[in-house]
Amino acid sequence: MRIDIITVVPDLLKSPFEASIMQRSIAKGLVEVHFHNLRDYTTNAYKQVDDYQFGGGAGMVMMIEPIDKCISELKAERDYDEIIYLTPDGETLNQGIANQISLQKNIILLCGHYKGVDQRVRDQFITREISIGDYVLSGGELGALILCDTVIRLIPGVLGNETSALTDSFQDDMLAPPVYTRPAEYKGWKVPEILTSGNTPKIETWREEQAYKHTLKRRPDLLKD
Repeated sequence: MRIDIITVVPDLLKSPFEASIMQRSIAKGLVEVHFHNLRDYTTNAYKQVDDYQFGGGAGMVMMIEPIDKCISELKAERDYDEIIYLTPDGETLNQGIANQISLQKNIILLCGHYKGVDQRVRDQFITREISIGDYVLSGGELGALILCDTVIRLIPGVLGNETSALTDSFQDDMLAPPVYTRPAEYKGWKVPEILTSGNTPKIETWREEQAYKHTLKRRPDLLKD
């Protein structure tokens, strides 16, 4: 997968890709991540990429010209499956969306800033708009990082055990069951005996029951269907 991220603050994005799972995915050649500083695509002498909004009102708006130049240059080099705009009024990111995007080959992420982007950008270039929650950030960069993390870990070969991602919370519309590790007893607190029984079918049944109970208690909305 190739991910191109368009931003006005590329330095804010780089360090998370230099550690942990995202760094390993790049080192393995499973993912390419490229950062594009929007200020490199403006003809303004002061590298300005925003301006006052027509009709008045508080807040600056990202201009269409530098965004058009950047996206057009990228599209001239390859085809893109999605051009995604990170915005508070997009569809809320969930595991299903992450699964869909993880199957794509090339995507562009446009990080909003200030009061957002000129609406013509959204009308002409954007194929999907995604939000990470019902709140407003200073820019779309943190949203882009979250999207990248949840998508990259789903790509085959990224995780050491590929079945791990399939048993995460939300993959089957339920939360994950409780998990335990050594020691089997600590300060009198014991691991459920079923998990040390070696009876795989019964363990799987127990996990399914616990996942259902956990979801019913904490996120009953996930069970509405």
